[in-house]
Amino acid sequence: MKEDFLHYLWRAKRFDLADLRTTQGEPVEILQWGEYNRHAGPDFQQTRLRIGETLWAGSVEMHLRASEWLRHRHQDDDAYRNVVLHVVLEEDVPVHRPDGDRLPCLELRHRIAPRIQGAYLQLLHNQHWIPCQKQFHTVPEITRSLWLDRLAVERIQQRTGAVQLVLEQTNNNWEETFYRLLARSFGVRVNTDPFEQLARSTPLLLLSKYKNNLFRLEALLFGQAGLLQQEFRDEYPKKLQREYRFLQQKHELRPMSPAQWKFLRMRPASFPSIRIAQLAALIYQSEHLFSKVLAATNVAEVENMFAVKISHYWQDHYVFDKASAPKAKSLGRDAVHLLLINTIVPILFYFGKQRGEIRYQDKALELLDALEPEANSIIENWRQLGVQPTSACETQALLQLKQQYCDQHRCLECAVGAAILK
Repeated sequence: MKEDFLHYLWRAKRFDLADLRTTQGEPVEILQWGEYNRHAGPDFQQTRLRIGETLWAGSVEMHLRASEWLRHRHQDDDAYRNVVLHVVLEEDVPVHRPDGDRLPCLELRHRIAPRIQGAYLQLLHNQHWIPCQKQFHTVPEITRSLWLDRLAVERIQQRTGAVQLVLEQTNNNWEETFYRLLARSFGVRVNTDPFEQLARSTPLLLLSKYKNNLFRLEALLFGQAGLLQQEFRDEYPKKLQREYRFLQQKHELRPMSPAQWKFLRMRPASFPSIRIAQLAALIYQSEHLFSKVLAATNVAEVENMFAVKISHYWQDHYVFDKASAPKAKSLGRDAVHLLLINTIVPILFYFGKQRGEIRYQDKALELLDALEPEANSIIENWRQLGVQPTSACETQALLQLKQQYCDQHRCLECAVGAAILK
């Protein structure tokens, strides 16, 4: 058993509440159950209790055994000085406050229904792909649907942390923030960090000086990426190299190490060389890109914004000096949808939140809901369990459920798990 089971029992009021008494026999009346604290400090804050004849306002701390208070050295931590009640499964030792008074203790071991405890232990210890695999479909569909709606928003909110961080770094420059986050998304997992570094070393203000010259944009980006440092056979990379050396001296630029870029075991269409060429073409074709994202009303408009045409050299190359069969290398529909999910939706949501304009938050959710469901191994496993998502909004929620709740056995914080225990 874990301590979170006690948290659940308290939050859901799922233990025997009749004739509550401390282990010293004083009656306990819970007037205000408090706010659940997931951070450092006591488990429940802003509680109000009557113990005996005294009215208390403060915090409630929980442990499986009372001795854990001493083992965690709460007696030496000022954050726990306002604890007014110690709730435990078993009081194995008495606990005292720094002033010597005994801390009131409520013991729950004889107040938990065996059925609830058994259901919890089953969720905790089984080895299925998700803990409630056998009971998932017994939960009412409305409960599951509302929970997935909430998880979709929770997943977006988690991603807005990155938006906030970059916005602070750029002194609240939304266009530069969007450019950096967009560049990171071009990295397709393994190259996200190098792309972010490339964007920081080649800011939008610098690129805007050469906005109308695709060749110079490529020279800047490939040069800063460190990919123009070798000797070339083809004339095009030689020209890029000469142009970059001129721009490097003019703007006092320092290139990245080329060793940071990963090509191995990647699809050629996702090679960083192709992604850099696409990013250069996007900057060349678009102006005030974030403003256009704010103005877009549907997925089709966003897709059109990213319909880039890269320079001629890359039509029959994936890397410098190595020709390949001619093939269009525009950003595919799936790639644009990933940009929508990972970058556009979170920044739109955060923009609306910061500005107090809920229409942008609504637009973010509408765009996500309009996208086709994602296809990956986690979603395929959900399908095998009989869950058939109809949009990217639902697949994002299912990813959040699996990764942040099921894999971490946070069943007691999950609406599905709570419904099973009921």
